[in-house]
Amino acid sequence: MELKISPIAHKEFGAVVRGINLKTLTDQQFSEIRSAFLQFGFLVFPGQFLTDQENIRFGSRFGKLEFGALPIANQTKHEDGSYGEVISIKTQRMRTNIGNEAWHTDSTYWPLSSKCAMLSAVTVPDQGGETELADMRAGYAALDSETQQRVATLSAYHSTQFSQANDIADFPEQKQGTIYHGEAYLRPLVKVHPETGIKSLFLGRHAFAIPGLDRQESRALLNSLVEFVVSQPSRVYTHEWQEGDTLFWDNRVLLHRARPYDYSKPRTMIATRVAGDLSELAYYPEDSRAEAGRQALATELALLRQETQGKMFA
Repeated sequence: MELKISPIAHKEFGAVVRGINLKTLTDQQFSEIRSAFLQFGFLVFPGQFLTDQENIRFGSRFGKLEFGALPIANQTKHEDGSYGEVISIKTQRMRTNIGNEAWHTDSTYWPLSSKCAMLSAVTVPDQGGETELADMRAGYAALDSETQQRVATLSAYHSTQFSQANDIADFPEQKQGTIYHGEAYLRPLVKVHPETGIKSLFLGRHAFAIPGLDRQESRALLNSLVEFVVSQPSRVYTHEWQEGDTLFWDNRVLLHRARPYDYSKPRTMIATRVAGDLSELAYYPEDSRAEAGRQALATELALLRQETQGKMFA
């Protein structure tokens, strides 16, 4: 079969790629895929049934991996690669999974945010558990000029400790080496794509505390921008998973989120994430700018502890 890249109907972004086997990809085919990826923002590869190593091999063609073939699952994985019992919703692992049901982009809570990411479906529930994507390029382009000018010079801190507390009243133990590490990194609200030069918004659930704005104004602006991006059906795509599907997207321009499902039923995805290069660097913890992020995070968490008493995971 001949490689075929079909834009998704009625959407401003995204394409489905058929007539290709990612396990035996030629350099010419990869070149076409990479060009389509930069143009469309995400690509769907139906029925690939990639192994862990095949996920890693394909992801590595886009750059150094942040991690490869990590199970995003509500089941325990055995040493032989099989999956066992469904884990409790009361575990931190499931609380983290549920937190990802809010719009976000990956790894903005690390010094280097992610370049791109992929999911491959192993087991999918009968209903729910979809993955949704939203185009922040089209969202930015649709903003009125006054709002574009307003956000042009603004930045926000990014932290998973903030997002877990804010979204589901979850306060994980702070520990170095985990995603709950106590740092918050300042990133501009408007991003220029390092490869295409296209401007987009750059925000999501991890973003908070815009310097120069009071807390209420910052929260209102960040929420309104996300709501604006996802308000147009043409800017949002919902992927209804079939086992064997692979979904690959650009974290620099898209938001994404998981959708709820019956958590007593198995749902297993294999995740591979490509690390950003220096264009995605905020700064490192030893940088003098990092202390302001730590203070902003500590202040925000203290307020959220008061505001979320008695809620879901508090």
